[in-house]
Amino acid sequence: MQKIFRVMIIIAMLITAYLLILAWRDDYADVPAVDTVSEATTSVSADIPATTGAAGDIPVQTLPADNSIVAAAPDSAALITVTTDRYDIKINPEGGDIEYAALKQFDATLDSDEPFVLLESNSNRIYVAQSGLIGQDGIDTAEGRASYSHTANNYVMEEGQQTLSVPLTYQQDGVKITKTFTFTQGKYPIDISYQIQNASTSAWQGQMFAQLKRDDSKDPGMSDKGALSMATYLGGAWGTPDDPYNKLKFKDFSEQLAVTSDEGWVGIVQHYFVSAWTPENFTGKFFTRETGNDYFIGFNSQPVNVAPNKQVTLNATLYAGPKVQSELKEVAVGLNQTVDYGLLWPISKILFAILDGIHKVLGNWGWSIIVLTILVKIALMWFSNKSYYSMAKMRALAPRLAALKEEHGDDRMKMSQEMMGIYKEEKVNPMAGCLPILMQMPIFLALYWVLVESVELRHAPWILWIQDLSAMDPWFILPLLMGASMFIQQQLNPQPADPMQAKVMKFLPIIFTAFMLFFPAGLVLYWTVNNLFSMTQQYIVNKKVEEEQKRRTVKVLS
Repeated sequence: MQKIFRVMIIIAMLITAYLLILAWRDDYADVPAVDTVSEATTSVSADIPATTGAAGDIPVQTLPADNSIVAAAPDSAALITVTTDRYDIKINPEGGDIEYAALKQFDATLDSDEPFVLLESNSNRIYVAQSGLIGQDGIDTAEGRASYSHTANNYVMEEGQQTLSVPLTYQQDGVKITKTFTFTQGKYPIDISYQIQNASTSAWQGQMFAQLKRDDSKDPGMSDKGALSMATYLGGAWGTPDDPYNKLKFKDFSEQLAVTSDEGWVGIVQHYFVSAWTPENFTGKFFTRETGNDYFIGFNSQPVNVAPNKQVTLNATLYAGPKVQSELKEVAVGLNQTVDYGLLWPISKILFAILDGIHKVLGNWGWSIIVLTILVKIALMWFSNKSYYSMAKMRALAPRLAALKEEHGDDRMKMSQEMMGIYKEEKVNPMAGCLPILMQMPIFLALYWVLVESVELRHAPWILWIQDLSAMDPWFILPLLMGASMFIQQQLNPQPADPMQAKVMKFLPIIFTAFMLFFPAGLVLYWTVNNLFSMTQQYIVNKKVEEEQKRRTVKVLS
């Protein structure tokens, strides 16, 4: 039985390692990886999606009296800059695409003064948010994008200002189109609206598209995690209220995505950050496509008819920011699931909720992890005590079991019967020692994904040399402490009778120390504190059992 017990512990630990490797492989192994990309050579026609559906009427509004045209800016080719409390944005008036988005609340790398850049269009990376009007009378065609007029090249959200609007205008043959970007203080969602005012004598017909364009460059969110860190998912995703979250790897973008929804979303997911489009007042038809090294995911609206002297407004929302679950949930159903905790997501969500609550009190994620570890140990204490009590009894029975081996070493059946008799007499369950390990494994795996996926822990410091709990310990001090604590804990356990098993068990702390070298420091901190707590608990139980054995011995002798 003792042999089975040892083997089960080893198997449980190896299964944990195997599951982590599988999770990494499934999400990352198929993603193309290149260091840099060449300057974009994709033609304008490749950026324009195909039209969808047949023309149909939608409710129209009365044309307002003001038909004035906004004068063109002196330099319409210059990028329009927008500064808010959350963003530094650059919009290209040719097409009105967002070609640059820096997130001011997140640094590019640890100790960097530069903000993290999510969207960009340069020689290193092409990742932009595009939208436009296509179709019969669409202003974005294979020959070129619409060239919008604008009144200013720079927009700044002042302190206390709730919203900031950036209007772009286009006029042709009596039709005035106003594309407006609306930014809200303290929020990442950006509202993009197209107001189509038809002052001509004939109907205008077209449809809106919104898409994300990205090349096959690496995930910049992993740039400071180390070469051996396990990367998270990089690729497309989409969801609807009926089917909230679906991954779609870049290599599968060539397959047609045929889904329609008025409350759904399409996006590109990377480590800690996500960009996503969602339609606001129309049904969007989702699509993906691949052109060279560029990948597109987006949606088209249904064709729209705007009668003479009428107007129609189409709206969509762009989210380009961190994967903060509370904010994503408000944008679209299922978008919060881009914080992907894997198969153990129920446990991960509970752990994160507890961890987040502790952090609101303590203000430090490292100490919060320590408190969480203690709370988990307290929650499992009843099971642990029974397990440690059985292990302590096994340790106390080691001399008697060794004597049995000497006496019945050649008769395995007789030896097993005698051992079972001793276990029954002493009320010992040799399998009970498996409980702490088996119960800790799901929590360990779930916490791993919490630390890897939760942007709140990105670049979160603890003390001294640990300045990023989501990255590996730069000095490997925590893994070494974890290995030492695991070794000491082993000495408190009954040693296996089989010499080969004993050697394997002695090597386990070394193996797991090497394995933990490249794990997030927060996870190693959890496991180290868990070991220290377990050692203390087991030491107390061992002393209690020793006292019981002494009292029994004195009673027998007397």
